[in-house]
Amino acid sequence: MKSVNILAFSLLLFSCKTPYEKLEEKELASGKEVKDLFLGLELGMERRDFFETCWKLNQEGKLTNGPSELSVEYQAEMPSGNPAKMRFYPKFEQDKIYLMPIEFTYDGWAPWNEELKAEKLREDVVKLFEEWYGPGFIEITSKDKSQIVYVKMDGNRRIRIFKKHISAVRAEISDLPVEKKLKGNTNS
Repeated sequence: MKSVNILAFSLLLFSCKTPYEKLEEKELASGKEVKDLFLGLELGMERRDFFETCWKLNQEGKLTNGPSELSVEYQAEMPSGNPAKMRFYPKFEQDKIYLMPIEFTYDGWAPWNEELKAEKLREDVVKLFEEWYGPGFIEITSKDKSQIVYVKMDGNRRIRIFKKHISAVRAEISDLPVEKKLKGNTNS
């Protein structure tokens, strides 16, 4: 009888989890390790290797310096055909990439251009990432419906895509176990 109650309680607890919580739990429990980012960059890549790879891609004309000191810029080929800039620079832990924040903006964005608004850009980024990382993004909406985030997890790698502001979309690709560990260390 006691084991039946424990099973029922466990099922109730699991069923109370959000679709994202269930996805995260399942993927982290899989033990699968996925490192691929883009352009030959990877989670866990040494800082030195990141700079060497970017230098090589710069020499090939594929990457340029972004508008700020710590950004790399790539002209992304978006599924919509609208030209967009992709700017990125990783965060490192023990000199290894654990988080890759990316900002996308359409080249011709203007407040009056409905075809290039951030919501359309977010759809475009999701489609681009589905081409790069495969299908499986789920939509998560905040309780007040003010924020929509698209999330995909493959083992340890979590990808999030959301509107940053009126003209930009942000994506974050992280090694979730490392990110969780770091957040746990900063809260103690």
